[in-house]
Amino acid sequence: MLVLGIGLAATFGTFFLTGMRVANRARDVAVPDLMGLTLVEATQRSRTAGLELRLEARRPDPAVPRDHILAQEPEAGSTLRRQRTIRIRVSDGHQAPVVPVVVGQNERTAEMVLTQEQIEVTRRVDIRTSAYATGVVVAQDPPASQQAAQVALLVNRGESGAGFVMPDVIGVRGDRVVDLLRRRGFRVTIGAAVPYPGLPAGVVIRQTPQAGFQIGYGDAIVLEVSQ
Repeated sequence: MLVLGIGLAATFGTFFLTGMRVANRARDVAVPDLMGLTLVEATQRSRTAGLELRLEARRPDPAVPRDHILAQEPEAGSTLRRQRTIRIRVSDGHQAPVVPVVVGQNERTAEMVLTQEQIEVTRRVDIRTSAYATGVVVAQDPPASQQAAQVALLVNRGESGAGFVMPDVIGVRGDRVVDLLRRRGFRVTIGAAVPYPGLPAGVVIRQTPQAGFQIGYGDAIVLEVSQ
């Protein structure tokens, strides 16, 4: 009887352990691959596998469309108990840059600021008024703090018919002349750099138009400098 009892106990223990292993294996499921799926698709696939989803974070990503899965943890193929959670990160897609304030800035400065932010100036509208400085951005669309990849500018070109006498800039450093005239709305370019004995590099040696000629806002001015 003692031997029989020991045998029954051993048999029972073996069946019990085997049953526990089978039960545990039945509760384990393979983690599905959710990468690139939409949030809805990932939720459905996870529930089919007997698992839950938990959104950990959202972040911009130009390569992954909005509301698609960027990352998951644990990774696909891992084993989890049923009803456990897969943690995911989801893409917010491509986010347009935030438009900076350029109203009140010189047009060229405004363009440089927008270019640094990877924003394209797609349209310019000119006005002529004495209410603002010449060459200054009067308005922008969209306004600052909004997200956009393109901007339109309203620029003051000065009063209609206003004219100036071209100053004599020969002998002055070209970079100073360019900065001064551009800030006043003129289109200034360095046409050439020519060897000129006795002068340091960058000094204006020729100008078009010549000193004394009348010029208007937006007129082109070409300078030649020493090399």
